[in-house]
Amino acid sequence: MDLSLYIARRYLFSRSKNTAINIITGIASLSVIVGAMALFVVLSVFSGLRTFSLSFSNDLDPDLKVFPKSGTHFTFTPAQAQKIKNIEGVSHFSQVVEKRVMFLFDGKTQFSFLKGVDAQFGRVSKTPEKLFNGQWLEPNSYQVVIGYGLSEKLSLGLMDYQNAFEVYAPKPGRGDLGLNPEDSFIIERIYPVGIYAINEEMDNRYVFADLRLAQAVVQLKPNEITNLEIRLHPNASEEQVVAALEKYIPNTTVKNRAQLNETLYKMLNSENVAVYLIFTLVIIMALFSLAGALIMMILDKKNNLKTLFSLGVTLPQLRKIFFLQGTLLSIFGGMVGLILGSVLVVMQQHYQLIMITETLAYPIEFHWENLALVWLTVIVLGMISSGIASSRVSEKMLD
Repeated sequence: MDLSLYIARRYLFSRSKNTAINIITGIASLSVIVGAMALFVVLSVFSGLRTFSLSFSNDLDPDLKVFPKSGTHFTFTPAQAQKIKNIEGVSHFSQVVEKRVMFLFDGKTQFSFLKGVDAQFGRVSKTPEKLFNGQWLEPNSYQVVIGYGLSEKLSLGLMDYQNAFEVYAPKPGRGDLGLNPEDSFIIERIYPVGIYAINEEMDNRYVFADLRLAQAVVQLKPNEITNLEIRLHPNASEEQVVAALEKYIPNTTVKNRAQLNETLYKMLNSENVAVYLIFTLVIIMALFSLAGALIMMILDKKNNLKTLFSLGVTLPQLRKIFFLQGTLLSIFGGMVGLILGSVLVVMQQHYQLIMITETLAYPIEFHWENLALVWLTVIVLGMISSGIASSRVSEKMLD
């Protein structure tokens, strides 16, 4: 065994005759343990919050969404539909028409997106499963499903046939809005049969209708759509599917969920990095106590170092003793902290120790990537602090 490693192990596991040094070393060890545990738990919490935040958009957004490169719509023929069915990795797809329009009910107006969907939409999106009240719309009808937020703003209930619920869409090519709305707008009376509830933003954004009704409102032909939403098989190659879609549907672009919610993903990633850096500073402060403990140990073992130096042990070997001691302390402290942190994370996952509401536990997720990141952070910073402390061993001190 290497001489420096042997002595470092002896110093690490043996108690000093100086009680103050033992206390300082204990505090340094506890700081490393708590710092590693706290960083892992916080990263696990943010992983859970990330999944929880994205779950709302994932319920509404498809795996892939096709947009026209220019204009507001593109032509989608039955021949193209058959080709897309044969693409390996495509599970289901739904034709969609989206346009921002005005809704009017009992003298109240609200601007939202009218989203026309076909019968396959329920296989692409989980929105039909998020109904708060009522039922999902029937094909080839004037039925619509509205969000809970829009329902509250318009004071709109289901099956209210006494008050007209209408959708207004400007007619193409009409730059002037005359006194008569019928001359400038396409107006259709629609009937809400269901209310969905996902989150505040989504509940105010869409009113779902039949595809043919939406095409009639926005003046599109039966083979013209604004988007194509696609669900993939679990093990599908996204790159290959995107390349095939762009080949079979020219002049279009394809976006995945991360690109559809680019701002949200950037915000979550930035928050995760910020939290990691903040708690890394906590570990750095904890490792200052480790460096202080090593320096105190060097002063306490000064006579022993002089003896070893006289016996022929080189100065780099003496420095290596305390470098290895600090590194080993970081390794064992980080290991204990990660074990304790893992126990807390698993207990929260299975026993729901902390609750947000009576029915919703605080989201948390165990990821091996977070475990490896914290482990690497503690070891690297521990090596740096140990290297700084061990540099205090010098020929001047040994004279």
